[in-house]
Amino acid sequence: MKAYFKFGFALACFLVGFQLNGWANDLPADTVKPPDTVSVGVYITSVHDVDFKEKQYAINLWLWLKYKNPAFDFQKNLEVPMAKTFEKSYSTLDTLEDGTIYLLMKLQCIMKGNWKIAHFPFDRQKLRFSIENSNFDASQLVFTADTTGEHYGKYFMPEWIKDSLTITSDIKHYETGFGDSSLEKPESDYGSFKVILSVHRESLELFLKLFLGMYISFLIAWVCVFIDPNHTELRLSLSVGALFAVIGNKYIIDSTLPESLTFTLVDSLHGITLFYVFLVTAESVLTARIWQNGNPDKAKRLNKIIHSILFFLYLVCNFWMVFHSYYSETGA
Repeated sequence: MKAYFKFGFALACFLVGFQLNGWANDLPADTVKPPDTVSVGVYITSVHDVDFKEKQYAINLWLWLKYKNPAFDFQKNLEVPMAKTFEKSYSTLDTLEDGTIYLLMKLQCIMKGNWKIAHFPFDRQKLRFSIENSNFDASQLVFTADTTGEHYGKYFMPEWIKDSLTITSDIKHYETGFGDSSLEKPESDYGSFKVILSVHRESLELFLKLFLGMYISFLIAWVCVFIDPNHTELRLSLSVGALFAVIGNKYIIDSTLPESLTFTLVDSLHGITLFYVFLVTAESVLTARIWQNGNPDKAKRLNKIIHSILFFLYLVCNFWMVFHSYYSETGA
């Protein structure tokens, strides 16, 4: 009996040990050893040189990181994914009493800007900044945001109004293994620290500056109502002059904006103005024809009626498009 008992006990211990070993092998790696956490904070000193045409802007900021693994070496492994170029103008590295590494650096970056110009110049924009560690993936390193204190100065981007600043940490997924043949799938995840600065501008003055030439062109075409329909050449010359002025004004504005596949406020306002000039030109030809057929009174009366209707419709369309863009973007 003792021999059977010893054999049964040994067999039970073997099976339990085998099962526990199988469970340990089935556990994911990150539960066995969790990734190290890096605390990150920022303070933005300036945002400047906002360039819509080149889709970029410049940002200067202080960045600090706290971590315990010296192998992370952010002085060499820091990556700013959305930056065209970035430069470390200053950095200092200290080790705290508990062994935490404290790295403080000042960055000067030229960032890519994904500008939304559908409602320009009443546009709302989001400026994005993010960092990663190029040598350690999310199984080894994750970020946490240091949200203590303020994160930007009071005196930058004076032409814009700051709405909010959001600081978050995330995991960024890449559809590639970057050539690592040991991976089962050619995919990888990296810890990411993100800053999103939301801004908008109240720019009624800028709107008038940009579109004043277009509205003057509209008035030039409109004054044709005060010229008798029999003066066809004079009326057509004013319409043609207004036409070229509108086109020139649009080219000037478009030269400062990136290309867009959608119809923007700039396109809509210039398009309706060009259409108005076309209708005025067509009306001038029509009333001149009626005058030449021996109906001068009818031609004058029709001229005033058509111009009044066109003028009213033009103003209504302009007010609707402008205030729709203004209120939808600024939330006024």
